[in-house]
Formats: sequence, structure tokens, C-alpha cells
Amino acid sequence: MGIYRYDAFDQRLVDERVEQFRDQVRRRLTGELTEDEFRPLRLMNGLYLQLHAYMLRVAIPYGVLSSTQMRALAEIARRYDKGYGHFTTRQNIQFNWLRLDDVPDLLADLAKVQMHAIQTSGNCIRNVTADVFAGVSGDEIEDPRIFAEAIRQWSTLHPEFSFLPRKFKIAVTGAPNDRAVLRGHDIGLRLHRNEAGDSGFEVMVGGGQGRTPLLAPTIRAFLPVVDLLAYLEAILRTYNRLGRRDNIYKARIKILVKEVGAEAFAAMVDDEFAATRRSGPQLPAEEIARIRAAFLPPRYQGNTGDGDLARRRAANPAFAHWLKANVAAHKQPGYAIVTVSLKPIGGVPGDASDEQMEGIAALADHYSLGEIRVSLKQNLVLPHVRRADLYALWLELEERGLATANAGLITDIIACPGLDYCNLANARSIPIAQRISERFEDLERQHDIGELSLNISGCINACAHHHVANIGILGVDKKGTEYYQVTLGGAAAGDAAIGAIIGPAFAADEIADAVESIVTAYLEQRRDGERFIDTYRRTGPAPFKEKLYGPA
Repeated sequence: MGIYRYDAFDQRLVDERVEQFRDQVRRRLTGELTEDEFRPLRLMNGLYLQLHAYMLRVAIPYGVLSSTQMRALAEIARRYDKGYGHFTTRQNIQFNWLRLDDVPDLLADLAKVQMHAIQTSGNCIRNVTADVFAGVSGDEIEDPRIFAEAIRQWSTLHPEFSFLPRKFKIAVTGAPNDRAVLRGHDIGLRLHRNEAGDSGFEVMVGGGQGRTPLLAPTIRAFLPVVDLLAYLEAILRTYNRLGRRDNIYKARIKILVKEVGAEAFAAMVDDEFAATRRSGPQLPAEEIARIRAAFLPPRYQGNTGDGDLARRRAANPAFAHWLKANVAAHKQPGYAIVTVSLKPIGGVPGDASDEQMEGIAALADHYSLGEIRVSLKQNLVLPHVRRADLYALWLELEERGLATANAGLITDIIACPGLDYCNLANARSIPIAQRISERFEDLERQHDIGELSLNISGCINACAHHHVANIGILGVDKKGTEYYQVTLGGAAAGDAAIGAIIGPAFAADEIADAVESIVTAYLEQRRDGERFIDTYRRTGPAPFKEKLYGPA
């Protein structure tokens, strides 16, 4: 199973952090620390004070979980929360209903299964994300988890980068098909090979969403693997020196890159890199080999065939829909990659109950060699399923309410917690997601509409990535009333684009109708085989505006 195991240093680090925070919590509860004094300490440990309770964000590096870790998360949800957790677009999990005096014990429970909440908040390098199909996708050049793990080890509690001008996010992929939203990150890294056949990275810097959404330009077309950490250090040092600290809205690296220009920024990084590579961190072949050993392919059973998959598909339309939407090709013959949707019709996107988490852990042990992935789409993935087992797995997922056949479709909605939980939000996200999901409940219709991303953010911080959705919805406050602004034409993959505002915002009771109108306009304009984004790019916004607001 391709999961990195803590060594003695890793374990000691998280154990010591737990005890440090236990003492900090004790001092807060006894009044020795004020909330203002405690706030930076709790944020360094991923603990937020939300509208109703404390929220803890737990790191899941590059989205990989063992079944043992998933069971631990289920137990935490049951013991310390209200029986569920919320999976996020950063491949993390959040617990939303915590008591402060329970958090040290919770962190100690995480440490027992090699997990923590370090650097899931604060102005530091956050959880490093990767392609959710890493190591199992046939289009992959090399497994990006190796390099994501190297970055994790380099960046954890890095003394230079613990207090950056603003939070910092890195994503890595080893495939030409971008499943990691590279250009939406502060740094995006794409593995590819040069003409000599050597592996290296295309380096993109300066992407991000929020109130100033920008796509990261490429500042280096090919970076040798050995230079990865030294070059990242040069980028971070340049940002640390020049990034704004006087204005939170202009503090992200995307603003710096935009203001000085990508070419000038690349030149400054190169100057820093020339010095850093002489004395800074390297990623030599022996270190890569050490980490790679944690991600060796599992012992597959060879090509086990399809069993009676074709007959099952023909006899069961619901199973056929699930195969089409939720099952992807695996590089190992006889195996498949399965997306477990956390988007049931009318449900809360990304939520999983303690019972569901335990069920998924059991299914992972039985069908997926004990491994689970968390996707940036707020779903889960079983990466090693024998094709001959797909029907049996689907039946068990059906029993647990986890077989919704909507991966990549209109009800596969990404939504932030919104005003139901978050004290930064202007509007609710969850009820809007539920209404839209229920409006498009019919599975035949969803599959007819086809590939379409729809994301909903409750405020301009854009935690649900609405800017890069085909249909983006942003909650705004108008004199105490919740309204929803719509953007169209966003895309998160290699053809990344920022969506454009289509027109005036809609009231909460109008937004499902608005989405219906957008979909109707698409179906009226669609040509053979076109996805929503293809049609929108061909026609432009005019037919969609007319359907929403009437003739100009």
C-alpha cells in the first residue's frame, strides 16, 4: 500500500506538538492566556473559533488515507463531534463542533495514527495537495506523491516560512491531465520529461482565488528534480521579502506576481535560486529513492478480468450509470479507480458520518488494499479495485447510501460550509447546494447534461473555488439579505479559466431557477458531444444572459 509511514523523527514531532498545545489549552482555560494571546497558538494547530463552536482542520497530506486512519477519524467524529466530518477542497477533513478542552485528546488520538493538524491554518505552507489518481493513473509520468511528501517534510515547521505575508498553497501532479487545479495555486508543479528523457517540473506561480482571482503563469518551463526544494525556497524567500504585510487583501503571492510581472518575478527568483542552490536544500537521488520506497505499487493480482461486468451493466441501468460516472481507468490491467460520491441528492456536499467513514474503511480493506483518497471535489476515492469486484462494491455502497452516480455531473457540487458554520461567510451555501441537487435529481437528466462543474462559496474568500467552476455561485450580502452572484465559463483543469459574472445577483429562492435557465440555454445551444464549457466558449455569454434576464 502506497502510504508514507512516520519515522521516529516524524512521530516525535507530532507527539511533542500535542503536549505543547495541551499546555497552551490549559493556560487558556485557566485564564493565563487571553483569547488574543491564544489565537495565534490555536491557529498554528489548525483550530478555528467558528460561529457555534471550535473547528479543527486535520491535514491529509496529498489526500492519502489508510483504512486505519479513516477508522480513527470516524471515532473522533463520534467521540468529540456530532458524528460526522466534512471533507474539503484541500484534501483535508474538518470537525465543526468541538469543545476546546477536548482538542488536546483529539490531537493525541490523531498522533496515534500518524496524523495531525499542523499548518492547516496560519500564514504558512498549508497541506500539500496532489492528483487524487496519483500512482494509479495510466497517463502519469511519475508518482507526484513522492515529491509532495518531500515538500511536506521540507516545509513542516520551516523556520523561515512559518510567518509568511499570507497563507501559501502548493499542488503537484505527475500527469499531463491536470486533476490538481495547478494554476489556481500559489505554486503549481507539473512533472514532465525534457527531450533527454529526464524528469522535471513546469513551475507555475501566482494563482489563487478570493477577491482577486488569478491563474498562475509559468515562470520556469523545466526544473530538474534535484533542484526542486532549492527552487521552492527561492520562491518563498522572494515572496517573504517582497510580499505585502500592510494589507491582508494584497498579501498573497498572486498580487506580487501580477504587480511586478511574471518575467520580472522569475528573474528575481532566479537570482535567489543561484545563491540558494549552493547552500540550500537539495533533493538527491538517494532521498527520492528513500521516499519512493513508501509508494511502491501494491501487490496486484494480475489481470483478474471483468467477471460478468458487461452482463451486469446491461441488466442494471443504475449500475451502468455508476460505472460511467464514478469508475475510471487504472494503469494496472484488471483494476479500476472508484470515486465514492459524498454528494447524495439533497445532502451536504463533503459530509460523511462516523458510520459511513467506518463503512468506507471496511470497503477499502476488502476491495482497495486498505487505501482511500480524498479528492479536491470533496469526494473519496478507492484507488485499487478489481474490475471483477465492481458490482459487489456497488451493492455495498448502495446499502451505505454512498453509490450516487454523479461524479463530474451537475449534482457533484463543491460547497463551503457557508453561513451555517463560518463567521466569515455572507450567505449560506449548504441549503443552496441542496436545492440545486434536488432540482436535478433525475439521474438520466444529469447524464444527458453531462460533464459540468458547479461550485458554491458563501463569501469572497472562495473556499469552494467558484471562480474556476463552469457555473460558479457566490453568496453576497445586500442590506442584510442573502443574494447569489453567478459566474460562467470557469474551468479548473489544463484549460483553466476564471469565470465571468453573468449579470445581477439572484435571491436565495431564485437561484435554483437561474441554474435551470443556464442549463436550458446550454442544451438549446449544444452541438454534438459538446460539454457545457465547450458550448459556452463557442457561443459566449449572450444566449445565457438572454435566458436568465430576457432580451437585451
